[in-house]
Amino acid sequence: MELLVVRHATAFERSPRRWPDDAERPLSPQGAARARRAALGLKRVTPRPARVLVSPLRRARQTAAILTRFAGWPEARECAQLLPGASPQGVLALLARTRGRRLAVIGHQPALGRLLAACLPGGARAAAFEFRKMAVALLAFQGSVRPGGAQLIWLLPPRVLRAAR
Repeated sequence: MELLVVRHATAFERSPRRWPDDAERPLSPQGAARARRAALGLKRVTPRPARVLVSPLRRARQTAAILTRFAGWPEARECAQLLPGASPQGVLALLARTRGRRLAVIGHQPALGRLLAACLPGGARAAAFEFRKMAVALLAFQGSVRPGGAQLIWLLPPRVLRAAR
């Protein structure tokens, strides 16, 4: 199974006055525009996933909608295991039960960086990977989805994706 790991695009700065519930903080106009360009590049770089799982937070759902519209990805299904601070083990357990040759997850740092580290051999001892906003990684699992069972195929920063369009 292949797994695309996507960090959400750039959102507005935190503002308890504007968004008392940070889960409702949206993408900034510049973040959405950059995400659209990155989505077009991602469409050229890799085939679309069969399924997409997304954090319930607004900025992640907006990123998923951009990928659906501009990269041709399927509509995303909200997944509580992708909330900020979620454990990699919960995501891996969910992925192990999810069918599809190529899946995608869209979420937040540092949880995605910890997920990526946990997927790789020796990852339980490794520090989390740093993911820029709208960066994408492709992992390939040999056999079942399990900690340490993946190989990192590539990790692309958003500027590379925007240039690929």
